[in-house]
Amino acid sequence: MASSSAGNSAFMATGRTRVLIDAGLSAREVKKRLAAIGEDIAALDAILVTHEHCDHVCGLLAIGRSSKRRIPVYLTHGSAEYIDWSENPPVIERFQAGCSFSVGDINISSFTIPHDAADPVGYTLSAEGIKVAIATDLGYVPDSLRVHLRGTDLMLLESNHDLEMLRVGPYPWSVKQRVMGRRGHLSNEVAADFIRNDLDGSVSTLLLGHISEHNNHPELVRGMAAKALNGRALFTRLVVCEPGVQSEVFSY
Repeated sequence: MASSSAGNSAFMATGRTRVLIDAGLSAREVKKRLAAIGEDIAALDAILVTHEHCDHVCGLLAIGRSSKRRIPVYLTHGSAEYIDWSENPPVIERFQAGCSFSVGDINISSFTIPHDAADPVGYTLSAEGIKVAIATDLGYVPDSLRVHLRGTDLMLLESNHDLEMLRVGPYPWSVKQRVMGRRGHLSNEVAADFIRNDLDGSVSTLLLGHISEHNNHPELVRGMAAKALNGRALFTRLVVCEPGVQSEVFSY
């Protein structure tokens, strides 16, 4: 539904299970975007949280309150400690990073990512023979991540910033160092290098997201990624998630 530095939230559904991955939009916005694709926010079976940063959890508690039933929230022990649960808390399902579990008929595996949060994770979600991967908010691509992403059908990968735009942009130097660091965010160049050297041939749709609104542009992302894909004999569709724009629905 949304993937940018301003707010992140994804939705996956099977015939009987509905899961939200991150809640970085307001409850009103999530409700509106779900309604636009014929879904009801009150029908969510779970919310998965990657980490506690505001652009991933700012709507979390309000979304939980938007349903008559308490929607369970799954997140790591470390992430849970950094969220204020004092007001009408949901059902909180804490887990150890690297653990696997199921919500309805969706099998979920978590994996540690290198980011400057308490205990951040990415996810793969598998159901009905389809595997979806969420891999954003990471400073580099560790070897372990390459293993987790194998056999993916649809992948959301970060392509956060253009290095030159970041260097000359408005951020203080300390923030620029954080973004470029090994616990920051992937640049267009690093994302393209992953596509060129490591993208699994099973990926039929590659979404590039978590794009910075100040230090990147969708056309820069698209151009660099397309150039990397051109050198591969893959039948992979490239989709760039533009900030502020609801993504299309991907059906399998």
